[in-house]
Amino acid sequence: MPNPSDTRPDPLLILPSADDTPAQLFVLLHGESADPAQMLELVAAIRQAFPLAAIVQPYGPFGAGTDRRWITDVAPDAEAYVGMIADAATIMAGEVSAWQHQHGLNGEQTALVGFSEGAAVALEALCSVPGLAGRALLFSTRFATLPEVAPQTATVHLLHGAEDRVAPADQARQVHVHLSELQGDVTLDIASGVGHDLHAALIRQAIVRLQTCVPLRTWESAQGAPSLRVDEYSADDPQDGEVPNPRMLH
Repeated sequence: MPNPSDTRPDPLLILPSADDTPAQLFVLLHGESADPAQMLELVAAIRQAFPLAAIVQPYGPFGAGTDRRWITDVAPDAEAYVGMIADAATIMAGEVSAWQHQHGLNGEQTALVGFSEGAAVALEALCSVPGLAGRALLFSTRFATLPEVAPQTATVHLLHGAEDRVAPADQARQVHVHLSELQGDVTLDIASGVGHDLHAALIRQAIVRLQTCVPLRTWESAQGAPSLRVDEYSADDPQDGEVPNPRMLH
């Protein structure tokens, strides 16, 4: 079987201006049957909020053209899917480490971002490799299996559409409860009227979470654990239109 990376395009890379050194690393993983173009609106929002960030958009290693994926089969059974996502996560973790080394950044300065199948890969990589990233933005998560351990040095932000029929929102609720029970740091945002989509309301909320959410480990050391962090709202709510000014990632 030929190496799937032989025909895999090079990742798209966006860097700060030539005079600036990257302060954060964002790695964005598109969904199944797609390519990095799927993430353009999210990339624009990240660039506006984090102008010193290096943004890497790898292509899924399987498929062709704009129809790429992170696993070998288009529709594997549940058991095979678990193994394929684990394999993809192992490869991705190695690539993330290489990009961190290339740009002189560490795990705490790194955010893994994924949509659908890309979110499943990001979650598996984050839970399998301690310290790989400090934040994760997981949109419309199609998780392969519930993690056995929660990342102890990362904050996981789950963002989901209430009307998602591909990856029902109850899956995100299940991941949220499970990671919380494992003492993980996790937030959940569900937007009504949104399906399996990188909707503008979810993108806005993702930026708000990155800029305003104090990591649970920091909060606990200061004043004790907060209540479960869950927010359900309308995608048309005008209060989501403003993004706070402070720029923070960790």
